[in-house]
Amino acid sequence: MKFELLPVTDIMLELYKMSLSKERFEAYLKMLRGDTKDDMAIPIGGFNPMAKEHAIQKLTELKKLNAEEIIQNTLSELNNRLYEEINPAIFKVALNLSDDLKGGWTNRYTHDYDSKFKINALVTRNFCVPVFWTSEEFTEELIAERTAQYVYRTVYWLTNPKPKTLKEHIEQEKFVAKNVVRKKPAANIDMQTLNTFYKKHEDTTEYHPIFNFLYGDAASMSLEFSAYGINEEMAGFKFLEA
Repeated sequence: MKFELLPVTDIMLELYKMSLSKERFEAYLKMLRGDTKDDMAIPIGGFNPMAKEHAIQKLTELKKLNAEEIIQNTLSELNNRLYEEINPAIFKVALNLSDDLKGGWTNRYTHDYDSKFKINALVTRNFCVPVFWTSEEFTEELIAERTAQYVYRTVYWLTNPKPKTLKEHIEQEKFVAKNVVRKKPAANIDMQTLNTFYKKHEDTTEYHPIFNFLYGDAASMSLEFSAYGINEEMAGFKFLEA
């Protein structure tokens, strides 16, 4: 298998030059679908087609950092490590900038979950989509790291069953963490509570407890989901790194 850059920043910035109007939204749909009939030609579903100035500024920041060049260089390094026999296909990698600050288009937690664990539509179309957020401070290290994480999620989906249980969700992210070496702060979390919860629910396929373990009570309650006593934000991801 091989991963190649699919540039999207320039076309999205051109789109954002259009006034906030029905015409901009229709132009976005036309780019998304291309010549297909209600399918996906370019994976730009994480972008808000009606983005306001703050999102446009953050996308401009990514361009000034040469984000797509960093992604290309990262992919070149990763391609040297991956075995072609996993899958002979070429996967196109397109960054997406999702708005978790001022727009109603994206919920940070549900979109983060979907971008990591509901990627079948992308993988079957040979797409890989690293997601960046308008709330983030971008660095070259972050761009390279995020790219590698999403590449290895794609690899995992091609070599393992799709995650259904809580245990399988954690196994996927352990695989990603193992392959993407990064500097991380020591996790200050309640491991006893998390271990107890995990042992009780590791075989569950129910969305709410899985979501709660991964993202914490605050995220669940913000969506009017059940809370299970997981106090830390992004608890499940800290759990697998602890």
